[in-house]
Amino acid sequence: MHRAYLVALVMALAGCALGPNFKRPAAPTAIDYGSSAKAVGATARPETVSDAQRYIAGMDVPDQWWRVFGSQEINGLVARALAGNPNIKAAQAALRQAHELYLAQRTSFFPNVQGSFAADRSEFPVNTLTSPTVASSSTYTLYTAQLSLSYAPDIFGATRRQVEIAQAQAESARFQLEASYVTLSTNVVVAAIQEASLRGQIATTERLLQMEHQLTGLAQQQRRLGTASDLDVLSQLALEAQTAQMLPPLQKQLGQTRDALIALLGKLPSDDLPENVQLNQLTLPADLPLSVPSKLVEQRPDVRQAEENLHAATAAVGVAITDLLPQFAITADVGSSALTLGKLFTPYTGFWDAGASLTQTLFDAGALIHKKHAADAALDQAAALYRAAVILACQNVADTLRAIEADADAQKASGEALRAAEKTFDLAQKQRALGTINLVALLNAEQSYGTAALSDIQARANRYADTAALFQALGGGWWNRTQETR
Repeated sequence: MHRAYLVALVMALAGCALGPNFKRPAAPTAIDYGSSAKAVGATARPETVSDAQRYIAGMDVPDQWWRVFGSQEINGLVARALAGNPNIKAAQAALRQAHELYLAQRTSFFPNVQGSFAADRSEFPVNTLTSPTVASSSTYTLYTAQLSLSYAPDIFGATRRQVEIAQAQAESARFQLEASYVTLSTNVVVAAIQEASLRGQIATTERLLQMEHQLTGLAQQQRRLGTASDLDVLSQLALEAQTAQMLPPLQKQLGQTRDALIALLGKLPSDDLPENVQLNQLTLPADLPLSVPSKLVEQRPDVRQAEENLHAATAAVGVAITDLLPQFAITADVGSSALTLGKLFTPYTGFWDAGASLTQTLFDAGALIHKKHAADAALDQAAALYRAAVILACQNVADTLRAIEADADAQKASGEALRAAEKTFDLAQKQRALGTINLVALLNAEQSYGTAALSDIQARANRYADTAALFQALGGGWWNRTQETR
């Protein structure tokens, strides 16, 4: 009767795995991203009707979201980066490694069988020991061929927990790869937009410098005619020099941005980059996706990676518990031993053995208990990191929504300022030619126009860049990506 109970207990334990079972954390219950962030279904305030953007609740994020900007140059840059960036290749290799380790761990469910062959040349002391063989000589060679089997029954679920850890780690590596895709594509798009912005600022500054050079010549001519003073000429020369001073920093930023873009493509700075993105060739997408926080945690690869790390830490607690319990093992050997190779596997040369063992740690100065406590602490850490990843994801979306809202207002204001400054400058040039205003008034109008032109370019670039950041913050559409589009 007691033996039947024991068998029933072992069978019951074999059907379960000790330790806590992983449960996906509850999704956030929030329905938006804060009172100062745009709500689902709202519309970002536009500069013009054509620049209006609206948020579509539940709109899916396309896998190649960068195509919404309508730039073949950006499409080509992203494709080349995804194909050539070494960090992507490293993440792909890490995923392959994690998957192979998971497959290797799964083999723990099966017995391990090894084959061996040994040839030993020996001599025994004839005056001390009895001959261990039937040979008449004290020197002999013994040939042994055998198969050895070892198997650790998964009584308490330790093997299942180890496999669970390996599988979670493989999933974590997969989401790390997806995060690398999203981050790289966003960095390429933002760098291309920044390059286009800098090109626009340089072109605008060069046009301003050309106009100021003409005005300098006009001021010098008027000075010779006596209609302008030395102060007027010096003021114009100073303004021209100040504008010229703006060019080197912009050119430096352009060169560094282009170097960064080339590096994202997996190339060296000496390699050519034929694509030149122009800001006025980009299309601002009218419809923007917006997901509620409960959906966001499904879409963000960093959150999903943190979830898999939490899964692995949960299973590790089960492994630490099983280490405290008896360890079972089954072993068996079968083979043949002979004094010559030709007699192997002949009658009376065979041997076999089979056995089972149970091992229980009786004293280890508390090492296993401390390891169990360490596993509990690691689980708490993974849970906290998961919570931090969720908070960061929601913060990224909220920050981006606020940025897009501010960008729309800034572009509207900069556009109005630019139009007003351009009209003022045109009028000032005409009045100066008629002699109704002095050169100082013309210089002030000129400076205001240059400042407004540069501000407008930056405002438009910020709006494009923050739109790209929204697609990244929402997860980048990795769930729609196929192997062919990677």
